[in-house]
Amino acid sequence: MEGPQFVARVTFEFLRSVPLVPLEVTAEVLRPGRRVQLVGASLRADGAEVCRALALRVRRTEEPLLEAAGEEPAPSGPDSGREPAVESRFERTFIEAFDQRFVTGHYLHAGPATVWMRLRGPMVDDEEPSPLVRAVAAADFGNGVSSVLDWDDHLFVNPDLTVYLDRPAEGEWVCLDAATRIDPHGTGLAESALYDARGRFGRSLQSLYVERRD
Repeated sequence: MEGPQFVARVTFEFLRSVPLVPLEVTAEVLRPGRRVQLVGASLRADGAEVCRALALRVRRTEEPLLEAAGEEPAPSGPDSGREPAVESRFERTFIEAFDQRFVTGHYLHAGPATVWMRLRGPMVDDEEPSPLVRAVAAADFGNGVSSVLDWDDHLFVNPDLTVYLDRPAEGEWVCLDAATRIDPHGTGLAESALYDARGRFGRSLQSLYVERRD
């Protein structure tokens, strides 16, 4: 039996910085279909495209095709983590849009990190964020929470973000189990396993450009 379509993958290309001005969003179905669809979206500021996204949607069956496999359990929940103190350099940034609970690691501690994140409010006025929106917003923090070089001495740019989902995310809290690898010549990859309270539901990837600060 046919079921609803599900976003199995979404990729963002960050083309330039997004200014604090009114933004225009357009979207279109690039590949229609009953089983698989490809949807594109564009974000523009003052007529210039600043971000582009592609979402792959696939049909889910209403009846299960096989017995459910055991869920990969989530790390210890948000209550077990610690809330990081936000330094002045991070004030009035996207970081403050989230409640955060670090189970391991920290923004200013080099290396892998495990952190639960929850949006504090809607991304769009009067529109409750869906679990998918919450998952994608949190997924963009993979490199930020697991950087392997000092933030004071290095600049990190992730020009893209790809999120794969095994199943629909659930609830408000999203956990990232994140790790970053950087080549000596300044290229790298940040990779995060994504969890909700039920267990693992996906993975995110970020390409990285890294250089020393002047």
